Amino acid sequence: MRILFVILAVLLLVPSWSGAERLPLYAKVPTITADRVALYPKNPRRRDRGPFTYLGGVVLRGNDPAFGGFSSMHVDGDRFSLLSDGGSLVQFTMGADWTPRDVAIREIAGPGTGWEKRDRDTESLAVRPDGSVLVGYERHNQIWRFTADLSRTLSHAAPQRMADWSANSGAEAMAQLHDGSVVVFSESHGEKGRRGYSAIRFLGDPTDPKTPRYGFRYAPPASFVNTDAAQLPDGRLLVLTRRTRLKDFFTTGIELVDLRGVRPGQSLRGRTLARLVPPTLHDNFEAMAITHESGRRILWLASDDNQSMLQRSLLLKFAIGPLPESWQPKPGKPKARKPR
Repeated sequence: MRILFVILAVLLLVPSWSGAERLPLYAKVPTITADRVALYPKNPRRRDRGPFTYLGGVVLRGNDPAFGGFSSMHVDGDRFSLLSDGGSLVQFTMGADWTPRDVAIREIAGPGTGWEKRDRDTESLAVRPDGSVLVGYERHNQIWRFTADLSRTLSHAAPQRMADWSANSGAEAMAQLHDGSVVVFSESHGEKGRRGYSAIRFLGDPTDPKTPRYGFRYAPPASFVNTDAAQLPDGRLLVLTRRTRLKDFFTTGIELVDLRGVRPGQSLRGRTLARLVPPTLHDNFEAMAITHESGRRILWLASDDNQSMLQRSLLLKFAIGPLPESWQPKPGKPKARKPR
């Protein structure tokens, strides 16, 4: 009888509990260490990768089991905000010596009870012109708007255009545009017979039901899915993509996409600028940010280690060199393959 009472008490206190493992939470503010890494491990002096020049990078490690899993990022000067796919916000200051300081953590709100990872599967982040922060939740297909420090919820919505995105294809990538609009990319949700994956452009705050919006599609290279996006000063986007296969595990692609003038229902393709694949560092890169430093455009990339011993939390810095003109191939029939 006592055992039955305990079980009933747990079910009453935690209604959604069904034996699933609790989402890892930070016990205290972690100590973060950073060890330098080379872009080409076997050739540390080499720094070029397409139009990008490697300026340095580190593998981040924390002394708390909840550390890692970073899927989106914002960089403001020397202050880094890394959001995990479990709803944990890790912030720190890091300068030219690549040493994290002033570490702070916060568990942000979201759908569900917060007991399981799916309740706080935060995959994307964008900062609005007023300083508020948008966060995209996979599985629930929702967008929440927070105060600048993510301590308080301002509004949230489950956009109808995202309602049929599959549980693992939610708001994977999100970018704030200079004109005030916001674009949201599904990871890999597509429609039968139509080229590309679903995306939405909100002409204002996505959490406001009165904000006009329309859908379009973006087609990454074959076998790749979308993981993040950020806008360049000229209005075009850099889109981060990923391919997973046994041969080389993770391959990261950086695509140049011209979103200027995109129309409802249009299908876009981009141009591959670079790929992170052997002999370069390669991992599950899911977070991207573009900043400015000493007159240069800077690209930051961070990886999601899935809190696995086989992966790492990498933070890499690149200078963005001259980029090619926009490239939008015309749709055509696939070429017939010659029989072997």
